[in-house]
Amino acid sequence: MMLDRLVVELDSLMARVGARFCRSEPRARAREYVSGLVAGLERKNGWTLAERAGEVCPDGMQRLLRKADWDVGGVRDDVRDYVVEHLGDRDGVLIADETGFLKKGTKSAGVQRQYSGTAGRTENCQIGVFLAYASPHGHALVDRELYLPQSWTEDRDRCRDAGIPDEVEFATKPRLVIAMLERALAARLPFAWFTADEAYGQAGYLREWLEDHAVSYVMATRRDDRFATRADRTGRADALVAELPAGAWQRLSVGAGAHGPREYDWARRPIDGRWSGGRGHWLLARRSIGKPEEIAYYVCYGLARSRLVDLAWTAGSRWHVEECFQQAKNEAGLDHYQVRSWRAWYAHITLSMLALAWLAGSKTVALKGEPIPALWA
Repeated sequence: MMLDRLVVELDSLMARVGARFCRSEPRARAREYVSGLVAGLERKNGWTLAERAGEVCPDGMQRLLRKADWDVGGVRDDVRDYVVEHLGDRDGVLIADETGFLKKGTKSAGVQRQYSGTAGRTENCQIGVFLAYASPHGHALVDRELYLPQSWTEDRDRCRDAGIPDEVEFATKPRLVIAMLERALAARLPFAWFTADEAYGQAGYLREWLEDHAVSYVMATRRDDRFATRADRTGRADALVAELPAGAWQRLSVGAGAHGPREYDWARRPIDGRWSGGRGHWLLARRSIGKPEEIAYYVCYGLARSRLVDLAWTAGSRWHVEECFQQAKNEAGLDHYQVRSWRAWYAHITLSMLALAWLAGSKTVALKGEPIPALWA
């Protein structure tokens, strides 16, 4: 019965994206590609996906990614809309993060020796920057961008060899996040908060953009970052938090973890900023219960009536993007590709996101009997 529901839901999703394909052949092959990504194959590449689809060689699957006539960006938008219809909630959270894709050689678009949080060290890899959506109903990836280091954008011949359009210029990872957030706002995604780790919390221009667009955020920051208090005094984050009285700390659960509820002690204090229009800024701290010397710090912006639990829950929501990466890589072949070109990377990643969204959407159908109504307020 569950398999039947999965098939029906995949048919529904592929019908939604069908108009993005100009011909029936790539449309049918895309369905085979997506169903293959979630199949129990040890490796999910052109050869294995083609064999599963009954094809004698990987040429068709490779052509689907490299040059078949279909609207990759349009499918991305359809995936986002599908996720909102099934998981949408006005209290949803958008989460930005990056993940690395280990590669050999120097030909793959954007590849170079660079730090990968996935590997925990500097490796020869590509870096994808993603936007995830999380709500009480589930989580999924809704947007993606390939990070191009300056070593690439300063060598246009190399870019052309990898199929990178001439108009694509260098953009920092926070700038890529802004581009994805612009699409999310234009599509009127229902969400209440944005969160990211300190690599993005350190980008002042990202915080300014979010505030200019009235997007509430909770982003990690360093303990030695300095903030002005509302008493016109500046201090390090750790020093300002150390001044808080014992009664300022509250023990809160921010969701279920692998070993039970993820409980921490949390505290906040207002910091100076544009406290206007009913909005303001806080410095948020998360303290480990078993090791009180371990404290994480966050810079926050939102409605002045926001509660400590709202900030803590948003900070804890960042874990969902890690779950998305793990599920997408383990269950939807996110990192199983063998492509080099710019277009092929986006095509594969988009179809993998579609597969992950299909699994998330099917779960809501199975649990509730019907999709959650769309919320396009």
